[in-house]
Amino acid sequence: MADPEETAQFKFGNPLPFSEPSWYDSRNESPYYTDAHRHFRARMREFVDKEVIPNVDAWERDGIPREAFRKAGQVGLLPTILGWPEDAVTQPRPEGFDGLFLIIAMDELCRCASGGIVWGLLGGLGIGAPPIAHYGSDEMRQRVLRPCLDGEKNIALAVSEATAGSDIANLSTTAREEGDFYVINGLKKWITCGMFADYYTVAARTGGKGMMGISLILVERERAGVSTREMDCMGAKGSGTAFVEFDEVKVPKENYIGDVTCLLRNFVTERLGIAIQANRFARVCLTESIEYAKRRKAFGKKLEDQPVVRQKIAEMAKRVETTHAFIESLAFRIVAQERRGDDWFDSILRIGAEAGLAKVAATDTFEFCAREAAMIHGGNSYVKGNRIESLYRHVLSLAIPGGSSDVIIDASARLALKGML
Repeated sequence: MADPEETAQFKFGNPLPFSEPSWYDSRNESPYYTDAHRHFRARMREFVDKEVIPNVDAWERDGIPREAFRKAGQVGLLPTILGWPEDAVTQPRPEGFDGLFLIIAMDELCRCASGGIVWGLLGGLGIGAPPIAHYGSDEMRQRVLRPCLDGEKNIALAVSEATAGSDIANLSTTAREEGDFYVINGLKKWITCGMFADYYTVAARTGGKGMMGISLILVERERAGVSTREMDCMGAKGSGTAFVEFDEVKVPKENYIGDVTCLLRNFVTERLGIAIQANRFARVCLTESIEYAKRRKAFGKKLEDQPVVRQKIAEMAKRVETTHAFIESLAFRIVAQERRGDDWFDSILRIGAEAGLAKVAATDTFEFCAREAAMIHGGNSYVKGNRIESLYRHVLSLAIPGGSSDVIIDASARLALKGML
């Protein structure tokens, strides 16, 4: 049997089994990762350990301070989430940068085990900014992206409504033309970062019925007629989830971003991001359970010596590791397609069905691990202040956004059966 101290010298991060992705053990070679990825991993680990984890409770209660966003920009966390667009980022792109940096950044941040902090720092940016990055004018990119990636401003995606979440074809917010302007009216709901966003990427109806009548338009918070109201949700504290209302909001036509196809790529990358988050949260549940099983005694012996507890830990580990491998494989396929020079839009759409399934697999894994961890921790998991109690409240916050599991399962099956893989 290997000596735990000897084993620890090969492992980056937590030496407990299954507490980190397998490639964090230097004895496990990976076809995906290079020294550039390892250096970036160490950079993210230091930032999260020093700047994020000690402040989780305060930020969930009081909100994330502006200085935290600035530091996230300086360390490269914010630029990474958007693919590090060099014309809109102050710092130079790291050598060897590719899409796998995003997995590392998200996975490391999610060690904080707070959906509110993850969403507050990255949620609005990760889904609100990509349409501007890929379809916005040069002027819009400089005016909006640069301050957001520097951590000076925030952005949110405003799509969901009370009667239309995943069903974007039935969105009711309108943008009517008046000369050189659009006049926007509608109420958006469940908008991540909505309370503190400076910009909104708004899905509004500029055409007829159905999905193809929807367009994306940039709306600045400062415009007359924009108002927000905070939502008190089960989890995700600190993310500024809000109602955002547009009442006769007048914006110039230069703020037009693109048609509804801008959202299609967004949905794929959003689902991959949720999958990464859910699976790391599941891994935290697993780690907490292993640590607890090693110190807690019941019926005369430690929990780790109880077969039923070992069974739970093994089942959790099986699901976490297989889901992580699925996510890595999808991310690598995107990286490989980009290296070949394939069209980025086609590359993303080709994994649409699988990205949806990865999101469902990860959120199912998280739900399973949260429940099993709660059983292992017993009554402690039902008390505020316990990490498992907090994580359990985040299960639905990941299973529903980005398309609820039932919707995604059906959509993925339809895409696959039509040969769209």
